[in-house]
Amino acid sequence: MNKRLMGLIMVIVVMLIAAGCGSNNTNNSAANGEATSNATAAANATATNAGTEAASGPIILKDAKGELKLDKPALKVVVLEWTFTEDVIALGVQPVGNADNENYKLYVTSEAPLDAGVTDVGARDEPNLETIAALKPDLIIANTDSHEAIYEQLKGIAPTLIFSLYPLEGQGDQYTQMEEMFKTIAAAVGKTAEGDKVLADLDTHYADAKVKLAAAGKEGLNYVLTQAYSYQNAATMRLFTNNSLAVQTLDRIGLKNDWNPEKFEIYGFSTSTVESLPAVQDTNLLYIVQKDDNIFTKELKDNSVWNGLTFVKEKRTFGLDSATWVFGGPVSSKVIVDEVVKTLTK
Repeated sequence: MNKRLMGLIMVIVVMLIAAGCGSNNTNNSAANGEATSNATAAANATATNAGTEAASGPIILKDAKGELKLDKPALKVVVLEWTFTEDVIALGVQPVGNADNENYKLYVTSEAPLDAGVTDVGARDEPNLETIAALKPDLIIANTDSHEAIYEQLKGIAPTLIFSLYPLEGQGDQYTQMEEMFKTIAAAVGKTAEGDKVLADLDTHYADAKVKLAAAGKEGLNYVLTQAYSYQNAATMRLFTNNSLAVQTLDRIGLKNDWNPEKFEIYGFSTSTVESLPAVQDTNLLYIVQKDDNIFTKELKDNSVWNGLTFVKEKRTFGLDSATWVFGGPVSSKVIVDEVVKTLTK
């Protein structure tokens, strides 16, 4: 082999070795880059999880029994009172179980709809504990009026928030209570920001309603509100008092309630008859009746006391939609306002 050929071979060998080294360096760089990327992603994931864990850590809640601690926000909630069902739905949460689904759909506003897949756990005043336990809830929400006797059993199934819907005399009104319960439930399900927005939007809704009433000349209107029904063939009326959710809601759009009973009514209404109305006949009557139980077109149609009332003779009686629920949460308060404004301004 001559020297020229030997030199050429040596050049080729050197080039091949250099190429191999370059390839290894490239592969190593790629491997190192992938490792760095995975490490960064892992770190980011850890940080995200840590943030989530911090955001969903222990929560201290206050209810009628004192304090309740949840290790994290509840995802599976069983609700035994419609007010609280409406609340969780307003927060974007569907309960896994609810008491008396059919009547909820009948009486409570359709603006807080209950999903078809929600399990019915029985009557509000007598829920089925076995059905509740089978759902394995993270939280049960109850009320003192109906569930005090089974509170310990409920606690044995899952952490239980229990509220009193009706403040005692001198301890506030139902609207203030409604807001506090709503905020507590929002915290319990990890929806505090959403809850704050619901309440802020409601305040804006009230301001808009006042403008509409003023434009229609109904600003500061005096009224009496009744939920009326027949009982044992007699016309019966719930006349709502100043501590009620409904009256407190209408206060916020500037309307003035004229029904002032002689004694404190813890449930926010006096149960009475047509004989009570002459004392307030110069006001305006807002009423809610069920379509198949309208006492004003049936039992009172030919009643002399009813027909002799000033607001009847002057056609100052205003019917609200039968689905206007006056014992609910923020959504019901919005619907009450919408119904009153629509009825008074049409």
